[in-house]
Amino acid sequence: MPRRRYIFDPPERFVAGTVGEPGERTFFLQARDGGRVVSVVLEKVQVAVLADRLNRLLDELDQRGVTVVTPLLADTTPDAEPLDEPIVEAFRAGTLTLGWDGSSDRVLVEARAQTDEGDEDEAGEAEVLVDDEAEDGPDVFRVLLTAPAARAFVERAVRVIASGRPPCPLCGQPLDPQGHICPRRNGHYVN
Repeated sequence: MPRRRYIFDPPERFVAGTVGEPGERTFFLQARDGGRVVSVVLEKVQVAVLADRLNRLLDELDQRGVTVVTPLLADTTPDAEPLDEPIVEAFRAGTLTLGWDGSSDRVLVEARAQTDEGDEDEAGEAEVLVDDEAEDGPDVFRVLLTAPAARAFVERAVRVIASGRPPCPLCGQPLDPQGHICPRRNGHYVN
């Protein structure tokens, strides 16, 4: 099947969000531009790592004094709106890429669809080398953001991750509403 490319440069909105109750949530990256909405499924840990690394990249750019030319933001209130509907999964993200495009002063966030292909390197990690111009290959979701839009994405992603189940005060594992069997209490129930 030919590769699908979803490119937003820049999107009107780019957010991380969830559907479902804590403990059973599905995580999404979603971009909107006009009437076009694309949603990509990913794991909670992928959202957390993306937010952390994006925050580090933005901090590094600030430290290096990279001046980012951006229009003034008319609305600085945090985006707390739900994901745009309809929420139709374009694909499940396998790999995420993060970078800085100095020529356009934009942050690049890219997700590629999971594949069964790929050679393993000596560390046992899958190494997927795909030509971006090839017609075959994993689907690609690429978003180019201004630095302020990337900061807003990070702030929302951190809130989305934190809104899940609270951690057990003894072992740190997530607590279900009815509690959980805690290894620190020799398998006794904690609620």
